[in-house]
Amino acid sequence: MIRDIKALFLYKALGFMNKVNKPATIKEIAKKLKISPSTVSRALNDHPSIGLVTTMRVKKMAEELNYEPNQTAIFFKQRKTFTIAVILPSLSEPFFSFAISEIENVASEHRYTVLMGQSLDDPDREEQILKTFKNHRVDGILMSIGKKTTNLEFIEKLGASDIPVVFFDCVPSLPHINKVQSDLSTGMNEAVDAFVACGHKIIALVNGPKTLPASEDRKVAYLSAMKRNGMDILDKNIIETDLSTEGNESAMDSIFAMSERPSAIISFNDFVTLDLMKAARQKGLVLNQDIFFISYANYPLWQYMENPPMGRIEQFPGMQARKAAEILFDRIDNPEAPDQQIVFKSRLVM
Repeated sequence: MIRDIKALFLYKALGFMNKVNKPATIKEIAKKLKISPSTVSRALNDHPSIGLVTTMRVKKMAEELNYEPNQTAIFFKQRKTFTIAVILPSLSEPFFSFAISEIENVASEHRYTVLMGQSLDDPDREEQILKTFKNHRVDGILMSIGKKTTNLEFIEKLGASDIPVVFFDCVPSLPHINKVQSDLSTGMNEAVDAFVACGHKIIALVNGPKTLPASEDRKVAYLSAMKRNGMDILDKNIIETDLSTEGNESAMDSIFAMSERPSAIISFNDFVTLDLMKAARQKGLVLNQDIFFISYANYPLWQYMENPPMGRIEQFPGMQARKAAEILFDRIDNPEAPDQQIVFKSRLVM
């Protein structure tokens, strides 16, 4: 009997606690203030039809009652989750660190939350991340594709699900998509011109994998700049790497073994350059004396290093990312907006 009474008391106490901890509703606020729920709703959303005094009363009462908006109801009503997804090859790269900061700034301006995913250049992992974000009904996706990505069917699937996607930096070579990228040819032209002006006769390109559109862009620009300067173009001076440390070291081995060794190298990105410079030093070459480098991306820590590359090609990651995010929010608000392809010119920084 005593046990039953204790159980009954505990049950009532828990029920009382649930009532106390239960979030207040718009109807409860309306009842307290003796106004309609619709007036409360408008006041909480700063609707211009509601006077300032009423709005302040409603917000004060909402704060006292610990009112929290029902996000599920808001999502259902507006058909939005107020989240966007960002998919990048690697979150650790400084280039993408700048990009993420700008994306989050734009998202914050629109009161959106950003979800992150890194593909690590694995197509299967990239596909799984896309499926996850699609199933969670994000309102849009910003994406830089991995170097091994060749299957682009996901673009059509996202379109069928009314999820806009905007690509930046590493973008597919497709028309009728939204993308923001850097014109790699301008920086390449300036790099070749700079080497020629310094008297270099043999200039090599250490390029990325053929599957990556950016690799083809670099190669085309290199060939054009070399031809314009009247330089000899030899296939052996275009060395491909898979961007791994081993692949980059192998590229340096190939260069070192040449009978007529290049004295100047333009490399795919700063991480490739770091591996090439390390391998060159290990082979006894003196940087900026026996061999000179210019690389894409403009790694911010170069300024703190001894014997940095002779120059870096700036690709403006922050500007690319901000513009891509702005386009994405335009598409979220206006699904019928025309596709945009934005190009920022790269620039040599000496």
